Amino acid sequence: MRGAEAFTRGLAALAQYIKRERTVVPRQHTEQITVDGQDHDVRPGVWVSNQKNRRDKLNEQQLAQLAALGLDWA
Repeated sequence: MRGAEAFTRGLAALAQYIKRERTVVPRQHTEQITVDGQDHDVRPGVWVSNQKNRRDKLNEQQLAQLAALGLDWA
């Protein structure tokens, strides 16, 4: 379940950043998000890079969520 939680946090951080900045997130940026009442610091640029490198392990739903945020490789 840990992997699913990390994906959810990363996706939330990416969506929050894109909504606010309307651009691709820089690799070094840290985004603070709140999930289930807990604050998390997430580096969505690093997370996106990791997802791209591991995209063959993502399921169709995860790929669709990434594509909906404008990631053309998803």
